[in-house]
Amino acid sequence: MSTDLPEFYFRTRDNGAMVFRVDTENRQRRIDLDQIAVVNLNKGEIRPHGDHVLTEAEVDAIETWMAERKAALAAREIDDIRRTVDHLHQVAQWAQSRAEPEALEAVTDELLLAMHDLRLVLVRRKADRVLKG
Repeated sequence: MSTDLPEFYFRTRDNGAMVFRVDTENRQRRIDLDQIAVVNLNKGEIRPHGDHVLTEAEVDAIETWMAERKAALAAREIDDIRRTVDHLHQVAQWAQSRAEPEALEAVTDELLLAMHDLRLVLVRRKADRVLKG
């Protein structure tokens, strides 16, 4: 483990993180994590943990992490969408070349409804953009 540990550790969770101060300056010479805040990315909230009063430096570090985390999640979301497009291509190839009739019967209605729903949303959103632009 590196001796240059960060000042803060962010334990991510579904909608944000728990924020800990990394403490190595103690008598046992071990790493302690002291929780200082809870972050909710969806609401943009930073709540101090317990009686801890956040310093300006702590708030700045948390806000920097929040901005970086939002950017990472947005990039991951686009990557997931592109991967979904690849999966759709694979499904089309499977349906055309390898699918057994029973397998097609098991998934056709579900796929058609999902694709129809997606098409409706995409066409509606595209029309909104064209009308505004």
